[in-house]
Amino acid sequence: MKLYVVGTGPGSVAHMSNRAVQVIEQADCIAGYTTYVDLIKELVEDKKIISTGMMKEVERVERAIDMALTGVSCALVSGGDPGIYAMAGLVFEICEQKNIRLFRTIQGQDLSATEKYLELEVVPGIPALAAGAALVGAPLTHDFAAISLSDLLTEWEKIEKRLTCAAMADFVIVLYNPKSKKRDWQLKRAQELILEHRDGATPVGIVTGAMRENQAVCFSRLDQLDKADVGMQTVLFIGSSASLRYMDFLFTPRGYAEKYTL
Repeated sequence: MKLYVVGTGPGSVAHMSNRAVQVIEQADCIAGYTTYVDLIKELVEDKKIISTGMMKEVERVERAIDMALTGVSCALVSGGDPGIYAMAGLVFEICEQKNIRLFRTIQGQDLSATEKYLELEVVPGIPALAAGAALVGAPLTHDFAAISLSDLLTEWEKIEKRLTCAAMADFVIVLYNPKSKKRDWQLKRAQELILEHRDGATPVGIVTGAMRENQAVCFSRLDQLDKADVGMQTVLFIGSSASLRYMDFLFTPRGYAEKYTL
């Protein structure tokens, strides 16, 4: 009764860990969002597939859990890292609600014949913020905050509070889900809130489709952020007061120059 929650990183097998590839190749069943499954199709062609579209996360996770409970090893794949705005948290939430016991290994566990249990392994992957940061340069070398602008599951008032606090604390700010067809005003509001505490000339890195075929990398300023061409595959890197543009890159010094002679 084995369930894996696997991070596939940006999407290419080349950017997946050896463990992630190994788990997917060994699993009997693969579950995931249709796009993420398609990105690794060369690894799953002979597998049983549970594939659902956008907004079907609960159904997808429940089906993966049910499959694992029957004794079929199942790998629930998730883009990026499964524990960062992804499926791992929902797996734990549903298992807690359904009183399914979870173990890192069931070897040596005292289990009754009637209780539900799973052996669970979360396999990390390269998150979008790490893939995007590598393309931008090194914007996350010092403290940063990651905030999603999607108010589908989090009320907007809480998101505004987090934006304000991160801006006040001078964190580099990573914005996930900046804009979609139905959410076209949140990025402008986020810009306004951050501008209350940060200079308009603050550099911003903009990465869409990191390490995928549609990859695009460009730079802007905080006071021009609302004019940027962004979407759901875009991750934004808003610099702190220390962040610098150097040639075609953006980086945030950690403070070595203040302590050592460079």
